[in-house]
Amino acid sequence: MAAERLGGSRVIQGQQAHSYADADATEPPVVRLAPPPWRRALHAQGGMRRPVDQATLFARQPARVYISTHHKFIISGLFSLCWVALSVWISLPWIRDASRLIDPVPAVIVISCIAFLPGLMVAFLSMSLVLDRQPRFKDLHPTTAVDILIAARNEEAGIAQTIEYLSRQDYEGPLRVILADNGSTDRTVELARAAASAHGVNLRVVHETTPGKSHALNKGLEVCTSPLVITVDADTLLHPSAVRLLVARLDSSPEEVVAVAGTVLVRNGRASFWSKLQEWDYFLGIASVKRMQGLFQSTLVAQGAFSLYRTEAVRRVGGWPDAIGEDILLTWQLLHREGLVYFEPLSVAFTTAPENLKAFARQRSRWARGMLEGLKSVPPWRHSKYRTAALAFTNLAIPLVDLGYTFIWLPGLALAFTGRYYIVGPMTLAVLPLTFLVYGVLYRQQRDRVFAPLGLQVRRNRAGLFLFIVLYQPVMSVVSVMGYGQELLHLRRRWR
Repeated sequence: MAAERLGGSRVIQGQQAHSYADADATEPPVVRLAPPPWRRALHAQGGMRRPVDQATLFARQPARVYISTHHKFIISGLFSLCWVALSVWISLPWIRDASRLIDPVPAVIVISCIAFLPGLMVAFLSMSLVLDRQPRFKDLHPTTAVDILIAARNEEAGIAQTIEYLSRQDYEGPLRVILADNGSTDRTVELARAAASAHGVNLRVVHETTPGKSHALNKGLEVCTSPLVITVDADTLLHPSAVRLLVARLDSSPEEVVAVAGTVLVRNGRASFWSKLQEWDYFLGIASVKRMQGLFQSTLVAQGAFSLYRTEAVRRVGGWPDAIGEDILLTWQLLHREGLVYFEPLSVAFTTAPENLKAFARQRSRWARGMLEGLKSVPPWRHSKYRTAALAFTNLAIPLVDLGYTFIWLPGLALAFTGRYYIVGPMTLAVLPLTFLVYGVLYRQQRDRVFAPLGLQVRRNRAGLFLFIVLYQPVMSVVSVMGYGQELLHLRRRWR
């Protein structure tokens, strides 16, 4: 899941957004039927909207002037370049002041890292979302056989509920769950089998003793017999229509589409300060970036938490690589060697986000390492499709933005508190209204185009949104720089 910030997750000034109806992630690993997380959270808001029938929804879409994907990409690119040109013109006094302290060339580099590059990515994202129109489904009730692959190691706390929610899918085709146990020492397998038996789930368990998520996934791939395979994390709960809509998107796409990423949201947004920040990150930031990338048929990360693949395409590229970002590398190999990767915003899953700084830093530094692995595996210039190459090139800029925020912007903020406005000054506050405006557009799109059709409501979390805008980017940049350092130093990799 790395590189979720236009190839990665941070965009607005290196920031992002997300919020939605969440669930309590502390439920015991029982097999009894529990109310869905989206329903429990929404009742606290005064009830859940009546779900909208998807067939009716798409039939009501008005006809619009057709703009090809190629021209949408050009329009978005031109808009972002014009935005940067305007930003440079407005920033000329800032550049002149910085040039008095350091040479002009370093001054331009510094300001580019903390202002112009983030602005370029935000502008491109915003215009892309304005132009985005999801293609209609050809068949909302597909019946292709699907294997659901879960790699697990010591997941007794959540595996039963994950399987329980898989049993609630409204998918009309054959479903089989494959649990690839990676040397668990707890009751993961026992509880999984009990849950499958209680809810009538077709479950097969395979064992892989070699440590590593990629090894477990490849072991499960060996026994996949269906033409399609969906990966689901052991702590992830699926909306009842998630599988159906994910397969429907693939069936409605050209044959060259080999994978479709689903939407992943946070289920434990009320659990802690850090999960509240991530709630906004997933809801507006990661989901918006994936929607933009999906518009251009080049979703850069079909995340392992919830994505659909053509089984034979995964086998042809050798399965999941032995890497810390195995889902990133697999996606880039599929884009490079097989075809296109789409995104389906209405296919929603709910995952458990880290609840403390240590766990959060470990996860996000792992994502940063995975992004570097992807760049080394398939450099952007090796992609044959120009849109994929252009989006992949943004991953080269993201480390520059992170380094700029960590070693320039944060020290500049500290200097500003002493009255020395060399880098950060009162004018920095002028970007806040624009930031809230962009977030407002992203919020409205998610609410109206994703939550309303699914009968969901966005949970109020204004404090989390404010803290996200103020604190999230600096923390993310520092954590990502740690991940880059770990990868460059070849430090030991950890699944969790």
